[in-house]
Amino acid sequence: MSRKTTFEERIEIGEYVTASGHTYSQAAEHFNVSYQQVRSWVLKAKSGGYPALKDRRGRTKSREEMTEVKRLKLENRQLKTQLREQEIYDIFLKKVREIRNRE
Repeated sequence: MSRKTTFEERIEIGEYVTASGHTYSQAAEHFNVSYQQVRSWVLKAKSGGYPALKDRRGRTKSREEMTEVKRLKLENRQLKTQLREQEIYDIFLKKVREIRNRE
């Protein structure tokens, strides 16, 4: 019964319930989405306004938005990744040299 919706559709659904006086069930049936989603979007819109309806899954914070601890953890993770990549590259070069020396 549920489907993916755009930001604009969520606003429209929220207005359908709040401005038009329809129930969550009526909105869910009319827009072919779940009751729970309609209720969630309406509550989010009431508490945080329409910007709260944006889908922010997968969004990472910019460095300016991070706390110092989070920023240092991110930098540590990046450095560990770089170190591991360098180790793999070194192992590869060592193997190439071994193969060349055999010839």
